[in-house]
Amino acid sequence: MSSEPAIPTGLVVEAEALIGDEDSTFEDDQESTISLSSSIRGHVYENGRRYHAYGEREYLAPNDEAENARLDMHHHLATLLINGKLHVAPIGQHPQRILDLGCGTGIWSIDMGDAYPSAEVIGVDISPTQPSIVPPNVRFEVDDIEHIWTYRSQFDLIHARFLAAAIADWPKLVGQVYEFTKPGGWCEFKDWDLQIYSTDNTLPKDSHIQRFHDLTLDALEKLGVVHSPAPKLKGWVEAAGFQDVHEDIEPLPIGSWPKEKRLKEIGIWNRAQFEDGLEAICLRLWTSVLGWNKEEVQLFLVEMRKELKNKAIHAQWKYHIVFGQKPRHRSGTSEEDST
Repeated sequence: MSSEPAIPTGLVVEAEALIGDEDSTFEDDQESTISLSSSIRGHVYENGRRYHAYGEREYLAPNDEAENARLDMHHHLATLLINGKLHVAPIGQHPQRILDLGCGTGIWSIDMGDAYPSAEVIGVDISPTQPSIVPPNVRFEVDDIEHIWTYRSQFDLIHARFLAAAIADWPKLVGQVYEFTKPGGWCEFKDWDLQIYSTDNTLPKDSHIQRFHDLTLDALEKLGVVHSPAPKLKGWVEAAGFQDVHEDIEPLPIGSWPKEKRLKEIGIWNRAQFEDGLEAICLRLWTSVLGWNKEEVQLFLVEMRKELKNKAIHAQWKYHIVFGQKPRHRSGTSEEDST
């Protein structure tokens, strides 16, 4: 599980001199105007955390307030990784329909609604954690995105990010994305490869950080879960039929150790969301699959948090950004704009 991958030059991040550590504080502000219609509010509780109770499958992460705050950190981190933008697909100035898969707290959907008043923006998630007040062109649905979709018309953009360990059948999902994208419309997937590594051998193989990843990825594999979809996204998108498919792979450092200013900011936010989410990531998984108890998990995480603040450890992931366009015509014939 911990073998070192080959590292392209563009993913090598230069570390600054060790002069101490730093921290950051975070605030998210949302404006909204209309009520959310969904009334699906079931939850279950385990080990002091709240989880969704909708659908046939258990999602491994909680949906309580602490996790929702972390997901909003995710959103800011994701925009930093694409230079402050909400998306990279060239959808034009006046898209009509946008679908956000696995929308989480709904923050991306809300920002897209504000950015594109011409568009109807639909955010869908298995967990009902979206705000009760949203912009007039934004609505949320509680559903399992791996079920058969029943939308009556197609979308200019279908967007998905941070779905690692959440999808059982990626080719099926991407196939549905293709079916419900308008001819000439775009899909955009953004996700990470959770194989942790360092480019300068500063991540000890017996460290808590490395062991955390080995244990977590092994447990996910025992469940048959695709824990690192990012390296396969481009292939899945091309296989579904999308054309003009682009892929960008960004380094995603954990911590304030990078020398370059932009990567340092990314690393600080990434460490913050990762630290806040350690229990959310592994508590249900390790107790249910690996047989740990809650106290064992928490003691392990105490030591891991110490390592995450150590600027001598230059750990990072890879972040993949993939987008592609549905052909305007297929096999010499025009496609309809609706299913």
